[in-house]
Amino acid sequence: MDDSDDLLELLGNLDEYTTAAVNATRKTTENKYIEETIEAVENVGRFNHTNNAPLHTDFSLPSKEKLGKLPTEKEIQQRVARSLILQINCVVKLTQQMCTEDSRYLQLLEYLRHGQCNYDDYELLLTQVVGQPSVGSLCNSPWNKTPTLVFRNEVRTQLNNKPAIHNAAQLGHVPMVCVAQDSCNGKPIEDPILIKKLLELSDNKTEHLPGLLLFVPGIPAILTQNIAIELRLINGINGIFRQLVYQADSASTDVLSEIFPKNTQYIHRPLYALIEIAKSKIESNLEELQPKLVPIPVIEQTFRVDVSDILPKDKKPKSN
Repeated sequence: MDDSDDLLELLGNLDEYTTAAVNATRKTTENKYIEETIEAVENVGRFNHTNNAPLHTDFSLPSKEKLGKLPTEKEIQQRVARSLILQINCVVKLTQQMCTEDSRYLQLLEYLRHGQCNYDDYELLLTQVVGQPSVGSLCNSPWNKTPTLVFRNEVRTQLNNKPAIHNAAQLGHVPMVCVAQDSCNGKPIEDPILIKKLLELSDNKTEHLPGLLLFVPGIPAILTQNIAIELRLINGINGIFRQLVYQADSASTDVLSEIFPKNTQYIHRPLYALIEIAKSKIESNLEELQPKLVPIPVIEQTFRVDVSDILPKDKKPKSN
């Protein structure tokens, strides 16, 4: 075999090895693309943190492939998304929100989605934020007309107690406060100091249930627990509190908090609250229950509190 034959054989082997290497690389890329495609399809509808990444991608334009460079994970996801979008033949655009009727605010949200907000929109947003300087007195309008009772944290609890007390005075009703019945390991707590401290705990430490819940007949309220809310179909149901049903011997006028007026009644064993829901379609078999009135039972919630700073040093239990 001469030199030319040796050279041809060498080139043939080189071509074979090169082809095998290219096919292996291509197969690896295709497998990765398939895996990323499956992962991207499974993750449709989930929102990841954007950080500093662009908030939008123009899928109408074909991707610009760089020769000799493997696509990144983001580029693969964009290609998969583009292929999915190209298969969509019907698009529904929601132009109205269920819980917002303010046309000007809806317009602001539309501008915000397209990045077209101006200074007027900024001024409107300032009216939606309540800060300390903007509230002169909760006894003045419009703060004395707070339409809802929402208990989620200590600040909201205080803000809602003030107008509720004011409305009770205006309507001539005696304020009623539902007192939480805290227990430890299923047994009632007898230590008066511990009872008082637990009732004064912030809502964010008691699974959003206040120790002292104020009720005023006729004041609007929002129900935040039912099946539709758990499924995130709605944020809450509007209703009007009408009556608190409780055991007759559980009412007391002994002052438990200086926040409420001296004539406040403290209910220690409530049974349920009657809430009027205008859109209710529940049919009740109770003869004495008026239409649209829905009984809301007492809610029980377990939480853990460190009481080591409340009790003496020789008693440091955990209260549930």
